[in-house]
Amino acid sequence: MSQSAHAYAYLRPSAVVDAGAGRSLALETSGGAGPLGTAAHPRFFAGFLAEPAPAAAALLAVADVAAARYYQPQLRASLDPVVTANGDRLRFESFSGCCGVYARLDVLAAGLDGDEIGHGTTNVDVNNPLREALTRIGRAEPLHLAVGPDALEVTTFDGPVVEKKVPLPERWLRGFAETQVTAAGFDLRAELPAAEAVRFLRSLPRGGGRAGARVAQWVVPAGRTLRPTTRPVPGAVCLPGPERLAALQRVLRHALALRIYGPPVTADGAPAASAWEVELPGMRLTLTLSPDASRGFSGEGGVLGALATGTAGPDADLVAALLAWEPRIEVAELAEQAGITPARVRAALTRLGTAGQIGYDVAEAAYFHRQLPYDTGRAEAANPRLRAARALVAAGAVRLEEGGATALVTVDDHVQRVRTDTGGEAGCTCLWWAKYRGGRGPCKHVLAVGMVRAERAAEAGRAAGAAADAGVREGTR
Repeated sequence: MSQSAHAYAYLRPSAVVDAGAGRSLALETSGGAGPLGTAAHPRFFAGFLAEPAPAAAALLAVADVAAARYYQPQLRASLDPVVTANGDRLRFESFSGCCGVYARLDVLAAGLDGDEIGHGTTNVDVNNPLREALTRIGRAEPLHLAVGPDALEVTTFDGPVVEKKVPLPERWLRGFAETQVTAAGFDLRAELPAAEAVRFLRSLPRGGGRAGARVAQWVVPAGRTLRPTTRPVPGAVCLPGPERLAALQRVLRHALALRIYGPPVTADGAPAASAWEVELPGMRLTLTLSPDASRGFSGEGGVLGALATGTAGPDADLVAALLAWEPRIEVAELAEQAGITPARVRAALTRLGTAGQIGYDVAEAAYFHRQLPYDTGRAEAANPRLRAARALVAAGAVRLEEGGATALVTVDDHVQRVRTDTGGEAGCTCLWWAKYRGGRGPCKHVLAVGMVRAERAAEAGRAAGAAADAGVREGTR
């Protein structure tokens, strides 16, 4: 697995400090992006948290996920959470070291009392002394929140900065891309009131590791609660690795409700990802679980179809210019502004997601904008299936049979057959397809066939356009 060193630089460690009017939570920022470009230490908010104790507990839950490896607990992760200011809210995000759990805390306008919320994305320092201080935050005492230093501190600070260098696997970036594609296919499956939510979550195991990692568990709504089931019956939600919801234990005494999101149960009953959202006063804390405790989001392959289209690159550049850290991205509105179809907008958003520029909020069923410091081609270049598919196309290994529903792909001394049904769903005779049945995205052969078909369609469109232009010129003579 490839990885690179990622450096964080903070003016000072984040801390809870005593102030004249109470205590202040000072979250220090590293380099980030904003409307005016990049900044070494951006400032996004200064004011008060409406509910200090729930906010402190939820921040700790996000930090718990960032420091955890649920599949191999003996190896500790160390990645600072990402914070995005969307003008009307603050979003704190993290990934587990094993890339199988994605956490996000949305602090909404109702949870903040202060100056205007800025726009931009950065990392925030979360250290052990800060974690200990957050555990002591009480419900009654006021808590001031500052995300980033003020301008005077930035211009006058001349002491040594706090630096952290951590290995950043490529799969962490790919995980951000895959979760927004996965979550976009979720619907609300169940909602539990506070008492039932607490009872259910406290009944879950807190252990983990490899034991039981490959046993899929399911729950089905039953009145105002959830009932475990051994089978993926209609209406059921997959709960893969229930011990991975342990971070939610921190916020249970503040919970107002629990909402569960997931895809419809498939015909083969395959394990699926799911999202578990705890509603808090003025906030939402959501954990999204990969389909298996031993399976990170980075290998799901949900982005591959969009990346393989020839128009995704130019469309992504066009759409990116129209984004401005919106808390809700309206696809139809973007399509009108960009002059392209909604389907092309979604493919462009998927490509932007490979650079961490797009997330998906299941509570609002909408994309949102963030800006991580990666280019849109990085995840694509690191994806082995996409690279292999492009190599097959370049080598002329794809042959479309008459009618176009079947294609032959020659790889070395053997041939794989790709069939596409009337609904557009493709299947392949290769071992990858036999093992996953499309559950982890298309194989390299299906991708290669899709690329060739898209190019043939584009060529036909260009030829038709040229013929039409020639006809117009002939008619005007």
